[in-house]
Amino acid sequence: MHKMTNGAIIIEGHVQGLSNTRSLGQVGIPVIVIDKHKSVASYSRYCKSFFKCPSFELDEFADFLINLAVQENLNGWVLIPSNDHAVFTISRNKINLEKHFRVITPEINIINNIYNKSRLLSIAQEVNIPIPKTYYPSEDFWTGVGLTFPVLTKGRQGLDFYKATGKKAFLANDHKELQNQLEIINRVFNVANTFIQELIPFDGTNKTISFTAFCVNGEIKAYWMGVKLREHPLRFGTATFAQSVYVEKCYKQSVPLLKALNYTGVCEVEYLFDPRDSQYKLIEINARTWLWVGLAKACGVDFAKMIYDFANDNETYYPSTYEVGVKWYNPVSDTLFAFAAMLKGYLKPGQHLRSIMSGKNVNALFVKGDLKPGFAYFFNLLSFLKHR
Repeated sequence: MHKMTNGAIIIEGHVQGLSNTRSLGQVGIPVIVIDKHKSVASYSRYCKSFFKCPSFELDEFADFLINLAVQENLNGWVLIPSNDHAVFTISRNKINLEKHFRVITPEINIINNIYNKSRLLSIAQEVNIPIPKTYYPSEDFWTGVGLTFPVLTKGRQGLDFYKATGKKAFLANDHKELQNQLEIINRVFNVANTFIQELIPFDGTNKTISFTAFCVNGEIKAYWMGVKLREHPLRFGTATFAQSVYVEKCYKQSVPLLKALNYTGVCEVEYLFDPRDSQYKLIEINARTWLWVGLAKACGVDFAKMIYDFANDNETYYPSTYEVGVKWYNPVSDTLFAFAAMLKGYLKPGQHLRSIMSGKNVNALFVKGDLKPGFAYFFNLLSFLKHR
């Protein structure tokens, strides 16, 4: 355990923020949680203080952080964002923030190469990483000739697209539906800033694979992989139940991709297996820790501690292996959405029970010695979901 005067600021205190708070707090590192609303991580015994902040996407958020550093004497503390909007704002204001904090978030040109999907897909193709067939419509509502339906329409800047449309993506099953969707989208968002991808067929087994890594200038120092076994919505959703895995193809593809991006810090690279050509195709990258980062820690890969040590120039431990087959679940959301899946015939009660009772399981909320966040999540579920 280090003797230290500076700690870490966890930005967004949802489930991943709770995991990061516990990870650092358990080894004696002081932690402050910041969020727009009261969040589950703020109830942790390891949360020293909680502060409400402006919206993450505003530059006022960066001003808030700077003022907080002065008022609370937080100079030299590490910023650990768990929200894409916060990543953008920190990156955009990195020069000013570095006068007060230790900032591991990369500069804005690297962040733009990740979150601008057309740039990311172009870089992936340059280093021969498979991607779904992708098309770029123009303002005249290109008709989609040559597409294999169904298809997804997304924003090149996903955050802006979601803010304007209220959806991460639009699913179209034929040309007419696609045309109608493009017209609807264009009323609130420039359709020239969207892209269309063929939907990879789902055979019931090809779940989303997350390749996660800690990198320094594009070199992978440590990595971990997991698969989303249950999610909500049933496809393209947020994980409620996941398991650690190892997929060699995903590792081999991620090495040149992260090198090309010259990435430093923690990121999550998502792949989806295409049963038509047996390729793992790149879906997106998140330049931050992700919802079930606690599973990586349980397997021996503590990304939050790596961020803290690297940012403070401490000796940083990079594990070369991790435990495979460990499961993670959110007992509240997994129970609710598993019940919904049972009603639709996608899941049997016995399957659900066996999945959480067998093998080594990690509970996202209830941890011995720090039970309060789990009860807070349960009793404030509607409020937490509303603000997510």
